[in-house]
Amino acid sequence: MAIDVATVRKVASLSRLRESDESLESLAGQLNGILGWIEQLNEVDVSDVQPMTSCVEMTQPLRDDVVTDGGKVADVVSNAPKSLDGFFIVPKVVE
Repeated sequence: MAIDVATVRKVASLSRLRESDESLESLAGQLNGILGWIEQLNEVDVSDVQPMTSCVEMTQPLRDDVVTDGGKVADVVSNAPKSLDGFFIVPKVVE
């Protein structure tokens, strides 16, 4: 796929970029070069390559997913100005 000056002009317009008519030919050549590199990358066989999230293979340490109440009710409500039976007491704001 070759990119011509008209395509570069349209892409520049859609991107809200102002380019002079003299630079459009140069940009078309540069974009064609980039597309050439992409075509070369498409020729590489990556069928046996596993997807990676990092360049260093690591395993994520996981803990058991256990549902608890946190066990810190007393610590949490100790910071409240008023509490009752493990709940915060707040002033009424709606009448």
